[in-house]
Amino acid sequence: MNLLTRIMMTQRNTAWEQNKINIFNMLEKNCEAKFIDLGCDDGKWSVYLANKIGTKDIYGIEISDKRIPDALSLGVKVKQSDLNDRFPFDDNFFDVVHSNQVIEHLQDPDNFVAEIYRILKPGGYAVISTENLASWHNVFSLILGYTPFSLANTTYRTASLGNPLAPHSNEAHSQCSSWRHVIVFTVSGIKHLFELSGFKVEKISGGGYYPLGNIFAKINVSHSAFMTLKVRKQKTNV
Repeated sequence: MNLLTRIMMTQRNTAWEQNKINIFNMLEKNCEAKFIDLGCDDGKWSVYLANKIGTKDIYGIEISDKRIPDALSLGVKVKQSDLNDRFPFDDNFFDVVHSNQVIEHLQDPDNFVAEIYRILKPGGYAVISTENLASWHNVFSLILGYTPFSLANTTYRTASLGNPLAPHSNEAHSQCSSWRHVIVFTVSGIKHLFELSGFKVEKISGGGYYPLGNIFAKINVSHSAFMTLKVRKQKTNV
């Protein structure tokens, strides 16, 4: 790994930690909330977030059957499903929906956002986080004529398609198609996507600002490495 790549990895780790803080800070206390983590993996992060909310009513959807037993052991009520499909839950069921670094892996983001809207109760909210296509390190890659870092893992044959500066350069990527990036949004793009489905966007936070510190991500979210949105399903007037 060359020096520039090592610097990028350090930047990414710092940005990743700030992104988790942004997610955590968007959650509201509600001990009666039904909470679901879309792409819950082994359930550890799901439980951590549920503790901030103050609820023990924790659900999850996970595609990998290898992760589900771990999540179940932590008390997460997991259903195995593909998030490109209809979610296996009733309408207006959840108070809080969370998904971190998932939407960029999906073939059908329209369905994903519509399903979040469907399963949320009126007045409920979702906290969604993903990479930012307009982050400075992606822009810099394009200037050099390289594939943006956030799209360098679109094939299972390599983890650094068309970008020699990408972490894990020349390494084979995971054979699991669900781990590959399909689409990466800008801040304006993902905001517009949720608004088209009827959500009100309440807050957008940035994590990481290559090559500068996280303080600049708070000033200029549009070019941050990660972006986190808090969106709410409006209550209908009767």
